[in-house]
Amino acid sequence: MSGRALSFGAMAEAYERFRPGYSAELFDRVTAYAEQPVRTALEIGAGTGKATRLFARRGVTVTATEPDAAMLAELSKHVPASVRTVRAAFEDLRPGERYGLVYAAAALHWTSPEGRWTRVASLLEPGAVFASFGGPIQPADPAVEEAVRAARAPFLESDGVPSPDGTPAGHAMQWPGTELQRSEWFTDVQQSVIERRLTMSAVDYVGQLSTVSAYLVLPASEQRQVFGRIMRVLPETVEVAADITVHLARRRQEP
Repeated sequence: MSGRALSFGAMAEAYERFRPGYSAELFDRVTAYAEQPVRTALEIGAGTGKATRLFARRGVTVTATEPDAAMLAELSKHVPASVRTVRAAFEDLRPGERYGLVYAAAALHWTSPEGRWTRVASLLEPGAVFASFGGPIQPADPAVEEAVRAARAPFLESDGVPSPDGTPAGHAMQWPGTELQRSEWFTDVQQSVIERRLTMSAVDYVGQLSTVSAYLVLPASEQRQVFGRIMRVLPETVEVAADITVHLARRRQEP
């Protein structure tokens, strides 16, 4: 895994505090697509369990996988006891048990592209569902967004994660939907967006940035400088756009 992928553990408590959770609308969208009750799920890169608790508290038996011990320790504080945790990267999981749902919450881009979809398919029951969801959090006001961009520019050109397969931002189907459409293992690929608007204090907005991998891999002195610069250009409260892009696909009965 890349350095950015392994950078989150040191900020596990901040990740839990500042990252927003997921709404019931997401659960309803995934289960409506499944067209049958989802009883078991495997989560890829569970982090501190923001998505884990959404599914587990609605009766799904979740196996949460995460390579970082600190993130799993934080997750264990917040999820039902029914959740089974496995410290492992996705690539280290071995085929065995199959699930009604495999999902990744803002974590799939950290997995290796080599054999990704064959591995996902091996963990799914035929006809079962794969889901990936997430999206950037950024100021809703274009003027504030531009001020933040200018403040970070001496340190970072962008704080986002580029599309793993190079799909342009304006393309109708975004990654991982593009890869799912090309995979022999999956069909009925769908993409949708759950609109989400939040209000954060300036301090909490910068706290959220402190959990973003692009900043985490900067030297500590540069982190302090860039967060200070951003803090100075923010209003007291920040309206943010935090839309969730959802990709859904169904495992074929046979490839």
